[in-house]
Amino acid sequence: MNNLISKTVKISSLLMLTVGILSSCKKDKEPTEEVANHYYKLERVENFVSATDKATTIYFNFETKKEVAATQVKTTEWDLAFGGMLTSFLSGNNSTDDANYGTGSHAIGGIAIIEKPFDQVTDVPAATEFKTGKNVFGLDKEGSRATETGWLLYDETGLIKGDGSARKKHVAYAMPEKRTLVIRTAKGDYAKIKMISIYKDAFTADKMFIDTPKPFFTFEYVVVPKGSTKFQIK
Repeated sequence: MNNLISKTVKISSLLMLTVGILSSCKKDKEPTEEVANHYYKLERVENFVSATDKATTIYFNFETKKEVAATQVKTTEWDLAFGGMLTSFLSGNNSTDDANYGTGSHAIGGIAIIEKPFDQVTDVPAATEFKTGKNVFGLDKEGSRATETGWLLYDETGLIKGDGSARKKHVAYAMPEKRTLVIRTAKGDYAKIKMISIYKDAFTADKMFIDTPKPFFTFEYVVVPKGSTKFQIK
C-alpha cells in the first residue's frame, strides 16, 4: 500500500514538473514568435494620427503599428518620428545625436531617402547614409518652398499636380513613384517605407484638396531583422 502511494506521489510530481516546464517554454517562445511575426511582411497603416490633439511630434513603432507616448521618447520603443510643419517631417530614433528626439536612450536608428519607387528598393544600398537628426525629410525640391530631396511635394499654385483650381492650391502630395524612405530602427532592424498620403481617406492625387482633413498619414512598410539588408516579402 505504501509503495502504491509512493509511486502515485512520484507520478503526480513528475506530471506537475512536466507541465511546469512546458508552460515555461511556451511563455519563453511567445514573445519571440510575436516579434518575428512582423518581419518580411508588407504592412499598411491608414489615416495614422496622434491620439493627442496638441501633439507636435508623433512617435511610431513598426512592430506594434501604433503610436508611442511622448513620455517614452528617450527609449527604444519607437522607430519613426513625425514632427515639424504639419508633423510631416520624418526622422529616426538615435541616442548619439544630441539633436535627435531619442537622445539619452540606447537607440541606434537613422533615416535615409532613396530616389526610387518602393518596389525597386530591394535592399539597403551599401553606401546608404542614415541621418540622425530630427525632422530630417519633409518637403521635396520638385515642389514649392523646398531645395532638398524629400518625400512630400508641396504644390502652392495648384499647377504642378493639379489643374490650378482653388481647391488644388496649397496641396501636398507624397511621391511614392520616385521616393522611398529607409529606416534603421531604434534596435537595428531595417525598414523601407512607402509614404502615400497626408490626407484622410485620400490615397490618390485626384482625391486630395486643400480642404481635405490633414494630417492623417497613410503609408506601407516592410521590416527585416538586424543583420539582413534584403527587403523580402514572405
